[in-house]
This record gives sequence, structure tokens and C-alpha cells, in this order.
Amino acid sequence: MAPLTWIELENLTDFQLDPINGPTNAQARLRLFGQSETDVRVILYRDNHAWCPYCQKVWLWLEEKRIPYRIEKVTMFCYGEKESWYKRKVPSGMLPALELDGRLITESDYILLALEQTFGPLEQSLEDRTVLSLRRLERLLFRAWCTWLCYPAVSSRQEQQNREQFTAVVAKVEEALAQTPGPYFLEKFGTVDAIFTPYVERMNASLYYYKGYSLREENPRLSAWFDAMETRSTYRGTQSDFHTHAHDLPPQMGGCYENGEPQMLENKARVDNGPWFGLPDVKYPEPENSRAEALYRVLKHRANIIRVNPMDDAAFDEALRCALTTMMTGEVCTPPPESDLGLRYLRDRINVPRDMSIYAAKRLREALEKTASQVGSRQGPPMPLKHRRDQDPAQFASV
Repeated sequence: MAPLTWIELENLTDFQLDPINGPTNAQARLRLFGQSETDVRVILYRDNHAWCPYCQKVWLWLEEKRIPYRIEKVTMFCYGEKESWYKRKVPSGMLPALELDGRLITESDYILLALEQTFGPLEQSLEDRTVLSLRRLERLLFRAWCTWLCYPAVSSRQEQQNREQFTAVVAKVEEALAQTPGPYFLEKFGTVDAIFTPYVERMNASLYYYKGYSLREENPRLSAWFDAMETRSTYRGTQSDFHTHAHDLPPQMGGCYENGEPQMLENKARVDNGPWFGLPDVKYPEPENSRAEALYRVLKHRANIIRVNPMDDAAFDEALRCALTTMMTGEVCTPPPESDLGLRYLRDRINVPRDMSIYAAKRLREALEKTASQVGSRQGPPMPLKHRRDQDPAQFASV
């Protein structure tokens, strides 16, 4: 079939989002939770891409406590130039930062401590003895992950040793989770879960992609923890997917090293090229409006999406409408010749949750790949490993 026009596509989505009082979302600039704007005492400075792990920790904490706050978005150096106004405020450029009653605080742990002292703990205090012990375990897990992922093994023996060192620490995490009858680290969801969330999510993605190891599938207590986290709309609003993490981590971590094993190569191919459904990056049921959300977000930014694509604007406009037509109708829509490169360029640069939620992204990637495969097998320009300036937010309208 011929691709639908933009007006026809607009008529196919009724997706709506209340960024201020609705569920946790990456597009918000203000969160009120039904309260008044005069109740705002907090400004959170976080990254434009909604990717920074330390920002995610504070973001999740604020959402769980339902504390009214403003959001100012700042560019991580990896993606583009840091805004001058932010460097004047925070000369180090460090993210996140937070203003509480006009007082500026940096470093995520200090931020959480200040929030806790002002608004009360998220179930358990950061300075509780049990919490302190679990915080040390999280740092131990982080170091074991970095050792395995971020340093090239000089031999297969060293690769195996790094794996065993990591899985030994994971066994301790499993033991910690086993101490309570529920799925969380302590009796109820609390500050410990918020602290573990960012890097455990990134471990799950990166080790699957670079090492062929599925953290979520091979550890039953962590699997139950992930399942429980996904029942929380707060977590789902901050949650990313394997594709985003796998390609945003290398420049942030100074490199991620593949082990070249068959399972790793199979996992890598699937994360990059699909199928994306069934990956262990998400297991809660797909919302009925995931396609409508994906279409809504593309419509909002289509002018800039087309402008930055390596294809000719007119040709990519048609190719993109073909992919969206297929996504919304299920009908085959053949794009212009040689549009495979442009379609896969976009496929690879969908960022979760900056652009849309995880299932919406899967639906859009699926449609872009299905449409591209009709005209060729070419891939878009490779994603850089030293930086991600191909994702410079200055290229896009504010969200």
C-alpha cells in the first residue's frame, strides 16, 4: 500500500500524557503529583537523555516519595557540549545536581541524604546499619562488573576468572535478596532498591550484549526483583532497553569488551537487529497503546528526525511514513529504493526512555527494520564508541 500522509497518521494516534501529574515520564519539566506549584522546593538537574545512572537514582527516589520538583535538563559531555549556564552553576559539570530550598547539592548520595533529612526516608534511612551494608554490596557488585566488562582479558583464563569473580558477588546479592520473604532487598521497596536499580539495569543489558550472560535469567532472586520493579510505574518511567544501554555505555565507561563467544555473538545480533520482543530487558505485559505512543513521539519530532537523517529529506520522509504506516496498520508498505540505510540509522538511535517507553521503542524499531529489509541489508553509519555526539540534543527540539 502507499504510505499514509502525515495527516492520516496523526488521525491514528490518540496517545496522551500528563507529564506533570501522570505516571513517571522522561518528558516532564515539572512534577506536582496533584499538588500546587507553590509546593515546589526542589529543582533536579539531570541529563537530557534520561540515561545518567546517578540521575536515575535520584529521579526514582523523588518519584517514589512524590515530592513536587522541577526538572532542568543538561547535556552529558558524551552527547554534546555542556551548557554554559550549568557550568557557571556547577563548574565541574557533574550530574545530577539538586537545589533544595535554594541550596545547591551535588553527588547523588549527598543529594539523597539531604532529601531524606528534609522529607523523611524512603522506607529505610541511608544511614541504617543494614542499608549501609547493602550499599557496600552494591559497590562491590559495581567493581566486579567493571572488571569484567571494561578491561580486555589477555587470555581466556582471565576472562573466565573475571566472570567467576562477578558471579561470586552476584551470589551474595542473591543471598541478600533471600533474607526477606518478598522480592525487594528489605521488607518493602525502599532506598536500597533505588540505589541498586541504575547499575543492575545496566549490568543486565551490557553483560547480555558483550559477554553472553543474562543476569536476569540466570539468577532467580534478581529475576523476581526485576519483576517486582516492573510493577512500579515509577520504575517503568525511568527504565531503558538493552539497545540503548549497550550503545551508550562504551563511551561512558571508557570501553566495553566483547568476549566473542557464540552466545555473546547471538545476543549482540539480536539486540542490534531484532527480534526485540522477548529479550530479558522487560517482562511486564505490553501496554495496548505502545504503537500509538511511538507514533505520537515521532510526529512530535518528525521535522528534526528527517533533517538529521543521512538520507535525502524527501526520500526519508516517504520511507519514514512507510514504516509508520506498517506499524499502525500491519500492511506492507514498500519504501523508496536504497532507504534501508536511513531507516536503520533511525532504528539505531531511538533512545529509551528519552524518546519513548520501552515497548513503544520496540514497536518502532520493529517497523523500521521490517520496512528497511524490503529494499536492502545496508546498515546506517556505525554508532561511535568514543562519544555519542550523533545524539547531540542541540539537534532536536526541546522535549
